[in-house]
Amino acid sequence: MSIDQRLSELGLELPEPISPSGSYVRYQMTGNYLYISGTGPSAAHKKGKVGKDVTLEEANAAARDVGLQLLATAKAALGSLDRITKTVKVLGMVNSDPSFSEQPKVINGCSDLLVEVLGDAGKHTRSAVGFVALPNQITVEIEATFEFE
Repeated sequence: MSIDQRLSELGLELPEPISPSGSYVRYQMTGNYLYISGTGPSAAHKKGKVGKDVTLEEANAAARDVGLQLLATAKAALGSLDRITKTVKVLGMVNSDPSFSEQPKVINGCSDLLVEVLGDAGKHTRSAVGFVALPNQITVEIEATFEFE
């Protein structure tokens, strides 16, 4: 089954890939690796600090949304998500209230989505860390590295 069929089976639709909002590129390919720049959630998601302004559940949903955007960017870069052989690394950054310590549960929104969609190729190494602030007060920013053929 192709990844596009899997997305359809799951009732998921990829958004339009976003454009860079600064002096950088959305992705870079070298050898068989695709590096995707830090990506935030769509404007539909609440902004602010997780644990103060945003609940764990809302932040987890935002991280899932970011996962869809990462896949949309990967598809734009590679032409097909079927070319992905491995999700190498995910770095999840959470705009955290100082008392909040459940960053891994937030980033599970993205991690779980990648495994749902890509199967074994979605399993990855990961860091999930808290930040004092993120651009425009977004709740999460996530970057990813994929191996492809």
